[in-house]
Amino acid sequence: MAGRKTNELIVRKIMFAVALLTALLAPLIALGLAQRSELILGTVSLRNLIFSGSWNPDEGEFGFAPFIAGTLWVSGLAMLLAIPPSLLMAIYLAEYAQKRMRNIIKPLVDVLAGTPSVVCGLWGVLLIVPFIRDYLAPLMGVSTTGYSVLAGGLVLSIMVCPIIVSITEEVIRAVPMEIREASLAVGATQWQTVKHVLVRRAFGGIIAAVILGFGRAFGETMAVLMVVGNVPTLPRSIFDPAYPIPALIANDYGEMLSIPSYESALMFASLLLIIVVFAFSFAAAFLLRGFRKRYGLEQAN
Repeated sequence: MAGRKTNELIVRKIMFAVALLTALLAPLIALGLAQRSELILGTVSLRNLIFSGSWNPDEGEFGFAPFIAGTLWVSGLAMLLAIPPSLLMAIYLAEYAQKRMRNIIKPLVDVLAGTPSVVCGLWGVLLIVPFIRDYLAPLMGVSTTGYSVLAGGLVLSIMVCPIIVSITEEVIRAVPMEIREASLAVGATQWQTVKHVLVRRAFGGIIAAVILGFGRAFGETMAVLMVVGNVPTLPRSIFDPAYPIPALIANDYGEMLSIPSYESALMFASLLLIIVVFAFSFAAAFLLRGFRKRYGLEQAN
């Protein structure tokens, strides 16, 4: 008996060590990026790094404003395009779909979530970019190559939809059945119950799903890099090219290792990304935890 308890204690300590190491990986990565960013932060002010639009590494000018703007344009447009259909799909799966239909649609959503980003980017190059260049832009009276904020937003919206759909469906289905029955009992239709009761009750979880989707959109690299144009200018419309921060890092890091200040600037860009993703992830986790506590879904210790 004593031997069994000893073995159990050893296993518990090993699992704790593995869990702790995994939890510390992200902070350790951020710490390493901060250390590698010290050179650029010591030579260029933080204000100039973030708000300057001048990007000329050969002259020591590292203004990230065009890249930050490009990231925000593409990510923001992707969320605007992704949120409405994602919410409608999640509501359908949670409240309207028959079990057989749900069992067909959900695996397809999971397949979309697991599709490599380079495949989505290639699909964007072959279909979305020509469609924007040859049909949509002329219809709007705009001349463009098709490689634009709009192309990046469309590709990215497809990639973040599965995240929003999965989490939103989970939180809607977690709302107690008694609440649905009470609403229907007073004469509300199913849609009125969804709109005025379920969505309000699950609002915190839905916001968490949107935040997690935005975190994915903010840090996506390959698919956006292939369709967004990669021009370091401030976009003025969705038909203009852009240059998001992840694409900058992917394109330039391997070639600029011989320039210490340039490498440090790219490390600072990586640090910006991970800080934003941390913030959104923590906010989403906080909202989801509050939702689970509200409905007694938090596991007991």
